[in-house]
Amino acid sequence: MPPKCRFTREQIIQVALELTAEKGIGALTARSLAQRLGSSAKPIFGLFTNMEEVQQEVLKAADQRYQAYLQEDMSAGQYPPYKASGMAYIRFAREQRELFKLLFMRDRTNEEKAAGEELEALLSLIRQSMGLSWEEAYRFHMEMWIYVHGIATMIATAYLEWDLDFISAALTDAYQGLRLRFGQTGQTGQTETKQKKE
Repeated sequence: MPPKCRFTREQIIQVALELTAEKGIGALTARSLAQRLGSSAKPIFGLFTNMEEVQQEVLKAADQRYQAYLQEDMSAGQYPPYKASGMAYIRFAREQRELFKLLFMRDRTNEEKAAGEELEALLSLIRQSMGLSWEEAYRFHMEMWIYVHGIATMIATAYLEWDLDFISAALTDAYQGLRLRFGQTGQTGQTETKQKKE
């Protein structure tokens, strides 16, 4: 009977997550993980098929950590819910730089790009507050998210070091500008339609 492993899958995943958070996914190898565990690599491969499986579990665990940021900021009441989602994304980029890079700055060529419940919830917030159609809300969100992702990426790569107050003001400026633009587009579209009829 083989000896009982002194680590669980969950413990190994947690150690692998912390190692990745500190040094990046490139530093997560069987050797580095075993060293962090204070053991040989045998326990790892007794519970996982290979290091690719470990990396996939780390990816899931990193997403869970991001979701916790999202839930915390959206329920805190410091910002309106839609803005809070952007602030959580940027805060995650600042406080969990390597995990942010893993989740949001990797090649996603072969990944399914589905809308998902998270996106639908955000679009619902936009539609309720602005009275836009689903298509308009989607475009509004994508244009806003380019701005949010840009700030987050520059912070994650240490290009920017903005504080949260400055970031909050910048997001408000972008949001108000887009809100005005979408209001004008709707009015312009109505005017053009009337002119064509006349």
